[in-house]
Amino acid sequence: MTVADILLGVLLLGLTLYTLFGGADFGGGIWDLLAGGTRRGAERRKLIEHSIAPVWEANHVWLILVITLFWTTFPPAFAAFASTLYIPLTLAALGIIGRGAAFAFRKASRTLAEQRLYGAAFALSSLATPFFLGTIVGALASGRVPPGIATGDIWRSWLNPTSIYSGLLAVGVCAYLAAVYLLHDARRAGHADLVAQFRRRALTTGVLVGVAALAGLAVVAADAPELFADLRGRALPLVLLSLATGIASLVLIATGRYRAVRVTAALAVAAVLWAWGAAQYPVLLRPDLTVEQAAGDPTVLATVLVVLALGALLLLPSLLWLFSIFQGTQARTNRESSTHGS
Repeated sequence: MTVADILLGVLLLGLTLYTLFGGADFGGGIWDLLAGGTRRGAERRKLIEHSIAPVWEANHVWLILVITLFWTTFPPAFAAFASTLYIPLTLAALGIIGRGAAFAFRKASRTLAEQRLYGAAFALSSLATPFFLGTIVGALASGRVPPGIATGDIWRSWLNPTSIYSGLLAVGVCAYLAAVYLLHDARRAGHADLVAQFRRRALTTGVLVGVAALAGLAVVAADAPELFADLRGRALPLVLLSLATGIASLVLIATGRYRAVRVTAALAVAAVLWAWGAAQYPVLLRPDLTVEQAAGDPTVLATVLVVLALGALLLLPSLLWLFSIFQGTQARTNRESSTHGS
């Protein structure tokens, strides 16, 4: 295993973490969109805002890590990636910016009209952004980003059956993860009615996403046969792992194991990304740009690896501390509310 392989693994790990945490934030915006009217959806929106408010900015650190690492360690691949997919990349960036601004402005707004305006912008951008990010993954996986600067088709690279399927699947996955996480948050907060509501949403979304994922294999088989063949080959154990943990997640939701399902649901989603990585390795960009060929200068790679190790010593404890502070504050609030209520 080379340094380039290790850095590619870190890149895939960063993409996985952004999918699991940032994706759940996008999913929260999707459920905000579907929460209902101002009065009927108030409690659901309050739970969503309370769950994502402390961490929604911090979660984007994983996307920054992925982009920066891709750029510095595999410059030829990044040049082809950015010059071919700059349209969906720009749309996704605008969605992230608009979503963050709308979320902040809605919280600071005083009138109902302003809150509705910013709320709609927040929810719609939460729906659009994962779609565009998903089309980018579909373009890479289906081999529509060839090596070389601006050699790929800037439209058909991401407007094709596999990319559209990947974009829709990304939206569904975000909604599913958010429903699972919000289900546990609602129970911890003592909102039995919201537990029941998000339980139904998690079950329904989980079934729909699972069916869509299986049905979408037919799309991949017809549109990207090389990818489909690799998924049936060395990536098959990870595909089966995703299927097994997805089924286990539905069982855990149905039986009320809301804490454990966060792990199995995350594993089901992560295994899909890992299957893509296993299917394509050692090729970084199809048809023939390998990890070794795309890797940057060895000195740069070694330096990046050292910086990543040092950065992890600061970043990971900080994020864990942030989550622990948030969870502890929420638990104390719930206990105080119960005490005052009694």
